[in-house]
Amino acid sequence: MSVPPGMDPPDLLAVVGSVTPPGRLRRAVADGLERSVRPTDLLDLAEVRLPFADGSDPDAVTAEVITRVTVARSVLLATPVYRGSLTGVLKNLLDLLPVEALEGKPVAILAMGATPRHFLGAERHLRDVLAFFGAHVVPVAGYLTSRDFADGVPSVEAAEEVDRLVAEVLGLRVALRPMV
Repeated sequence: MSVPPGMDPPDLLAVVGSVTPPGRLRRAVADGLERSVRPTDLLDLAEVRLPFADGSDPDAVTAEVITRVTVARSVLLATPVYRGSLTGVLKNLLDLLPVEALEGKPVAILAMGATPRHFLGAERHLRDVLAFFGAHVVPVAGYLTSRDFADGVPSVEAAEEVDRLVAEVLGLRVALRPMV
């Protein structure tokens, strides 16, 4: 898909897959994007209403979201852990995307759970879905817990975790540049 006129594609699009705005995960991701020196964009799925993926043609809002994901040069998918996996709203977005939206694209995964016990659930499921797309997934995902925040503010360690992911996915983009 080509870039629409007047739209500069960001080097990184972060997708926050939660329906509860504006949560701690969104804060950690938004803060990380602000610290990046590269052009970034934030897509918070709590701020858009996407229809259920039923195979029908996308409406205007859905088409705009698909375009934002497709034209981004790399993507960070951030999800709270729900029932040991990614959120339904993030899975629905992935179901709405054409394969070309993530094919060959660098992608990082950031999950957040109440405790350290769920750190692999969302990552494992997202890696399976991203393999279907043919995305290039950063080898080590990020994981935050409730303890990584004080009064909704990410700790230094949480900020460093987000910064590491941002740097790794952007670095992977540079490494893959001849291919993407």
